[in-house]
Amino acid sequence: MSRYLTPSKVALLCLIAIYTEGVVSNSSAIHVLSFLISCLIPLDAAESSSSSSSKWERQGLIDIADFEDVLSSHASSIPGRSIWDLFLRKIWSLDSCDALEVFFAEISSLLMKTREEQIQDRNNGLAPETGSMRLSRCSPLGAFVRRAQLEFTRLQFHDSVKLWRGFVRYRLPTYHLWARKHPSEEQAAVDINLLELGLDQSSHLAQAIYGNVEDDYGDENAISTKDVERLLEFQVGELQRLGGRVPDEMRSKLEQVLASGATIPSLVHYLRFLDAWKAGDYPSSFDNLHRYFDYTMQSHDRSFYQYALLNLAVLQSDFGCYGEAVSAMQEAVSIARESHDMNCLNFCMSWLYHFGKAFPEHMKDVQNTGMLGNEKEGLVFLKAKAKETEMWSLLSTTLLSEAKLELQNGESLASALENVVRASHLNVTKGLTSSTGPQLLLQTALYARIGVTHLSWLSTEIFRECYGSRAPLEDYLKSTFRNCQLLAQKGRYKEALARINQISPDTLRSLKANQHWVFFSGFLQLKWQINRDDKVAAEHLLTQLQSIQVPDNDLSLLLVFLTIEYVIRSGDYGRALKLLEKSVQAMQPETFDVNSQVKLLCLKARIFEKSGQPQRGFSLAMRAANIAYRSRLLPGLWEAITVLAGVLLSLREFEATNEMVESIMPQVLEFEDCDLAARAYSLLVDANMGMAGTLRRQTKADSPACKEYMTRAMGYADCAYDQYEQLEDIRGQCEIMAKKATLMHLTADRVLANDYAAKYLDLRKQANLIR
Repeated sequence: MSRYLTPSKVALLCLIAIYTEGVVSNSSAIHVLSFLISCLIPLDAAESSSSSSSKWERQGLIDIADFEDVLSSHASSIPGRSIWDLFLRKIWSLDSCDALEVFFAEISSLLMKTREEQIQDRNNGLAPETGSMRLSRCSPLGAFVRRAQLEFTRLQFHDSVKLWRGFVRYRLPTYHLWARKHPSEEQAAVDINLLELGLDQSSHLAQAIYGNVEDDYGDENAISTKDVERLLEFQVGELQRLGGRVPDEMRSKLEQVLASGATIPSLVHYLRFLDAWKAGDYPSSFDNLHRYFDYTMQSHDRSFYQYALLNLAVLQSDFGCYGEAVSAMQEAVSIARESHDMNCLNFCMSWLYHFGKAFPEHMKDVQNTGMLGNEKEGLVFLKAKAKETEMWSLLSTTLLSEAKLELQNGESLASALENVVRASHLNVTKGLTSSTGPQLLLQTALYARIGVTHLSWLSTEIFRECYGSRAPLEDYLKSTFRNCQLLAQKGRYKEALARINQISPDTLRSLKANQHWVFFSGFLQLKWQINRDDKVAAEHLLTQLQSIQVPDNDLSLLLVFLTIEYVIRSGDYGRALKLLEKSVQAMQPETFDVNSQVKLLCLKARIFEKSGQPQRGFSLAMRAANIAYRSRLLPGLWEAITVLAGVLLSLREFEATNEMVESIMPQVLEFEDCDLAARAYSLLVDANMGMAGTLRRQTKADSPACKEYMTRAMGYADCAYDQYEQLEDIRGQCEIMAKKATLMHLTADRVLANDYAAKYLDLRKQANLIR
């Protein structure tokens, strides 16, 4: 494998020589220069993913067909000749290995003379050359020409012969086109010397020197060590930016490339480390990580040691070795401070902060040393250091972390929104596409907490449509799950499952990504089966989800809440209360979230209300409503008021229940939660029926007011049934149908009462069939 020169680079030199001859028309010059620059200068990952030159960047070489695609459509300044015709003439003018040597020896004539050469020419009385185009020695094209000539002079004789053989094979597909356009010129397909000796390609001499040149182009000279390094850097950048694993097709190509030469860049060990890490292969990833940094530190002394510890800490935390991960990260922080590596230090401190939020029980030793201080002090430190070192991505992430902390603690909503806006401004002005995903995810949660569901939905759609292809896989999965949650909240389970199943299996080859996808899809199916009252399927899904150890407190709490809801629906209130108390004890102060606190208080109040102890649930519901109001957690406030109304209903406070629920119904409907809306409508049915019954007992007759309450109760029952039907909640539909039958019976409408009773029995039969 050559260190730098390849047949494709020789072809690029030929194209540069054509450009300097001045035969490229003005209209075609921009296209030719764009092609040359895109092949010579590596592009950023974000640009190359959307650029037509990305295939050259990924492959590390340019096929001869790429030259034809770009050059054949552009005319030269010579009438009747395209640039492609001139290019063919140039590459076929190199008719022997000696011609290649001469070409590289004379290629310096394409460059402007140095200052010393100009002074020498002036002293010798030579006039400056005019009329010919010369390349600046510092320009991209000039630097490439100088580098190519230098690398060719360094080649041993057998290496230059290998380069010539590779160039012969590289240009061979254009031979028939060249021969057809120039029939009068004698030109050999391989070497002009063979033609002069009267030998063809099948002769013994040609076979000994060139072999079978018509074989597929794919020998060891097809790509250089420099190109392999660029290819590996691109792959590593993509894996670090997006997560996931190397595709099978790309892995096989990389293995072929690496097997073609003796020199293997050390970066290949880091690529194998990332791939094994995402695959869940701890021994292989650990081994390749050590290999990479063993090779790296041979040439960089100890300057890369902190990065080795940083990668080791992240690897160990992903495989559950949290104590070892914290120790490795602490050592990385110490070395980064000693070496004044602020970039590494800031990243380590940011990682420790987020690790402490996820696993607070493993951070007690670090917190005792005072390395991070409290949460707010840690964020202030990270913001200050990010501004000093101009690490805009870290600054954006820190602003989002500060906003998230304020939301979790129920602090100022305006301050949290201000931090989100500042992070958004930073992402836009600095072009931080990697930080846009977390920003939109936090926006989604923020809008959901203030009850503006349509803006929350819009944020997930913006992320999915505009940033999904360039975002890390974990952010894309979370955004898709949140999007599907909003669909499931409206009862659109089939659409939600279809959307989460649209994620390609190729992107889920990472172990962590696959676990998240399985959890998300299983959670949606469990919610659907609970509503359908399919206990067998629900128990099966619940067992599977509980066996998935997802290291995310938010996801774990979602499963806990859904499990308690399922147990409440099953009527086992004692078990539900035990699960709730267990989850409360497991909560850490560092992972405290006001939303979780309000949700747990509401669940506990509902358990007491349903178990015949409404007085015990009253104080809990009032406390939940008070916390939600102070924190501006509006959906939690509506739920707490609904639970409080249920408690008051059990205490026969019908008018108070009716007034409370009617006052929040517009906001409940705006939140677009069918379950909450159905429960609120059901409470209104019971409250109006209660007021009608009280009025009937007082007047001993059916007054107009009594009939009005019953009519309103019937209307609310229809609304509740529609919400339950949209959710496919069979138990809720049965409950509402029973209430409607009772209503019709009380109004002496026997026909409708029997119809509703029959529908109730049909629904029960449907529920039994599902079981």
